[in-house]
Amino acid sequence: MKNRIAKKVCAAALAGLMAMAMIPATFVFADGNTMTIGVTSFADTLEPTEQYFSWVISRYGVGQGLTKFDEEGNMVPCLATEWTNSEDGKTWTFTIREGVKFSNGNDMTPELVKASLERTMEMSNRVPEFFDIDSIEVDGQNITFNLNRANANMAGCLADPLFLIMDTSIDNSNIAMEGPVCTGPYAFQSFDPSGDTVVVRNEYYWDGEVPNDSVTLRIIGDQTTRSMALQSGEIDVAYNLKTENVFEFDGNDNYNIQSLESLRSTYAFMNQNGALGDLALRQAVLRGLDKETYTSILLEGGATPGKAPVPPTLDYGYEELNDENAYDTDGAKQVLADAGYEDVDGDGYVEDPDGNKVELTFVYYDSRAELGVYAQAAQASLKEIGINIKLDCVSYETLLDRRDSSQYDLLIWNVLVANTGDPENYLRENWYSTSANNTAGYSNADVDAWLDELASTIDAEARKELIVKIQQAIMDDAATVFFGYENTFLISKSTVEGLVMYPMDYYWVTADMKIAE
Repeated sequence: MKNRIAKKVCAAALAGLMAMAMIPATFVFADGNTMTIGVTSFADTLEPTEQYFSWVISRYGVGQGLTKFDEEGNMVPCLATEWTNSEDGKTWTFTIREGVKFSNGNDMTPELVKASLERTMEMSNRVPEFFDIDSIEVDGQNITFNLNRANANMAGCLADPLFLIMDTSIDNSNIAMEGPVCTGPYAFQSFDPSGDTVVVRNEYYWDGEVPNDSVTLRIIGDQTTRSMALQSGEIDVAYNLKTENVFEFDGNDNYNIQSLESLRSTYAFMNQNGALGDLALRQAVLRGLDKETYTSILLEGGATPGKAPVPPTLDYGYEELNDENAYDTDGAKQVLADAGYEDVDGDGYVEDPDGNKVELTFVYYDSRAELGVYAQAAQASLKEIGINIKLDCVSYETLLDRRDSSQYDLLIWNVLVANTGDPENYLRENWYSTSANNTAGYSNADVDAWLDELASTIDAEARKELIVKIQQAIMDDAATVFFGYENTFLISKSTVEGLVMYPMDYYWVTADMKIAE
């Protein structure tokens, strides 16, 4: 929370700089190739260790890590050329690519790579969910990580944008608004968290020519407005459009439509530090939700109904998992009655066994339209079984604060489930008992033990078995509402070339993307 407070003070002090260009003296551009992309609001600071905001730095073509994922979701080299690990998974050595410069012209040395990673480890409370470092050593072009806890997927962890490499040898006191200096094809020129962010060509880029002089990332929060902006020509690319928008472009040769069966899960934490600490109430909530109708009718088939942490697009036992809390309104009412919940005052909503009114606050954010659909539908469905839901729609940044301070009963979340190549980190970050992000108070000793075992397990089948067991336990504990797994759409003008939709959606602006001449 200290970082959030410091960030807000910094943002207020620098508000007047938002629209100003902050171009290093080495960058000189004439009017030339440019393009504009419509995006949703995601970050109110460019400090990469703050929350998940490093994703913006990666998505906007600025930040890169030692490893990355290709178009098929396979892990490949990036700023490291190769890596090896010890048999026990506690020692990993990465060879740092030679000849790479930061966008300010400074050489990216192994020592600066080490310093960048150490900065992240010092400033981000998310790091322990990825790995536990004892020490980092530099030997020539090699960096060796000595771990306290075995990690079978260290290379995948380092592909997460949190571990992007930045130049720490310069003054980074204004990083919140100016952004970090990194190695990607673009560098930040200006940043406006509610308007236009502009990135410009990195003249020192190490991996080929960069075709655009600049790219503008325009915040257009409403998906209908974002769709209209693409149709009017205001933008060239629109991210995060939904099924209803696709119909507006389908069959029109002036546009290209890309789609992906999502690796994202939309779910809601149930805070066990409050009324939802009662298993019976959580079971009733789950049984009262008609997720099939939400996804097939309300979202027009734009999602698959959820039941488990990992979607069926990944081979982690989805079909064999038993959902004892599937949709069943009569069963939900019976669970409540058996646990002593009843409508004492006749207002249509139950009181708890002690006679207290049950009112659950459901927090969701406004930059993904489907989240509001789920929240409103849940409110209506749960009213039918006597559970009173109060909706609280906030910005994404506010939602992060509410999650961190555990100020919610239900809080919706939409996240990539294989951010390190498989679900291990996702599961640890959200359901390990001591995880910094586990503010819902979920705790299961078996889940903790299986996650610890998973960290050191290399065999693919053994990893799958553990992931299946972890999922089943989370479901049996009625810990979380898994609403659905969204299909993702990316729509662009047909004149846009080199635009690729990656399964790991860390990469939006790339060196291959341009407007056809």
